[in-house]
Amino acid sequence: MLEKLIDLDHKIFIYLNGLGSETFDNLWLLITKQIYWTPFFLFIFYLLQKKLGWKKFGYYILFTAILILICDQTANLFKNSFQRLRPCNVEELKGMIRIVKTSNSFSFFSGHAVNSMATTVFGFMILKQFYKHSYLLFLFPFIFAYSRIYLGLHFPSDILTGYFFGATFGFLFFKLYQKYVLNKS
Repeated sequence: MLEKLIDLDHKIFIYLNGLGSETFDNLWLLITKQIYWTPFFLFIFYLLQKKLGWKKFGYYILFTAILILICDQTANLFKNSFQRLRPCNVEELKGMIRIVKTSNSFSFFSGHAVNSMATTVFGFMILKQFYKHSYLLFLFPFIFAYSRIYLGLHFPSDILTGYFFGATFGFLFFKLYQKYVLNKS
């Protein structure tokens, strides 16, 4: 059963990774770097600060920093425990995939996926009451994490597992934020 899931994961990866072309490689290399998302983050911070005020926004930043720390450490714990090779390092796949970027660290699960989904869920849960189209925030983790498949760095299961943990952590942090910050007004 596990072998069938791994085989399916490889087949989906090969298909999604194969959708890329050299024409767009540089774009996806930009998309995968957090620094290039700074204008987006600043816009979200502006929306949050505008609705929450400075004090609650300060707590939001603190909660977000702790959230990212926990997500990173959880992803690193899983990577070092499972030691799954990244697609770009799997010998059997090398002739079948596009490798745009390489890394020697392990693959399971994606830190990009867990962090982007966690911060998006956390921000979304706060913003959804103020902004009708706050669901559009989810474009960020979907595009950001897909870049890892495009570049040859993560399997779909790495991304989906990261999304699961990220959504869980993001929701839990929202509940804590709601209890200790929002409801203390």
